[in-house]
Amino acid sequence: MHAFDGRPHTFDALTSGHADGELVLLLHGFPEFADCWTEETHALAEAGYQAVAVDQRGYSPDARPEVIEEYTIDKLIADVLGVADALGAERFHLFGHDWGGMVAWTLASAHPERLHTFSVLSTPHPQALYRALNSGGDQLERSQYVQHFPLPGHVAEQNLLAHDAAGLQAVYRGALCEQQTRSNVRRLAEGALTGKLNWYRALGEDLQVPAGEITVPTLYLWGTEDRASGREAAELTAEYVKAPYRFVPLEGAPHWLPEVSADVVNPLLLAHLAGTN
Repeated sequence: MHAFDGRPHTFDALTSGHADGELVLLLHGFPEFADCWTEETHALAEAGYQAVAVDQRGYSPDARPEVIEEYTIDKLIADVLGVADALGAERFHLFGHDWGGMVAWTLASAHPERLHTFSVLSTPHPQALYRALNSGGDQLERSQYVQHFPLPGHVAEQNLLAHDAAGLQAVYRGALCEQQTRSNVRRLAEGALTGKLNWYRALGEDLQVPAGEITVPTLYLWGTEDRASGREAAELTAEYVKAPYRFVPLEGAPHWLPEVSADVVNPLLLAHLAGTN
């Protein structure tokens, strides 16, 4: 792991590849860390890119402000741009998964001039998700798990960490290996969990993320067995991309695409970066 000054915080990051290669920044989701991208960073390095997967705000020990207002989406975007600036990259490729995908969609819409390409795993465009949440379909039920996260008194942390973190461990069951599950649970219990839940607490009750139209080449990969994000939001996402766009449903794949489906994901990502989709 390396540390990068993203001012005013310092971020731990998993790095791989060539310092003179085009930069690829990879943003993890909840409840994961930068090492969820291990297979992807290795593949990017072999292809000649500089890959940097960041433990984001709330996850990196030196980037954990206590105030909830320090976790708004604009600050999460500023962190990503700060890391790119620290690496001297005027433009870069951007990957996002889960909550990292939400940050990535919003960054791509607000700062297209900073991106070569944009790739997102699992996460639909935020406005597509919002529409699906309010359409009467199954997305509202899929998203019920987030409803208790904003409760006061750190109730969510207590519930997830009770009984040897049984709640957290259940999130990963059937997807991640035992070693990765133990590592994630340990790091969350050591302080990262509150920071991450503050992302939800800063969002507001309507769960709206202010992402607009996307005008950079975009690849969206979605697993048909994703329990968090349903087909309706995935298919609506096309309406928000006004650039070359490829949507690839991965039959039988779960939510945890970076870890579980890297053998399928990596060739698609590399082709997108090379412009050969």
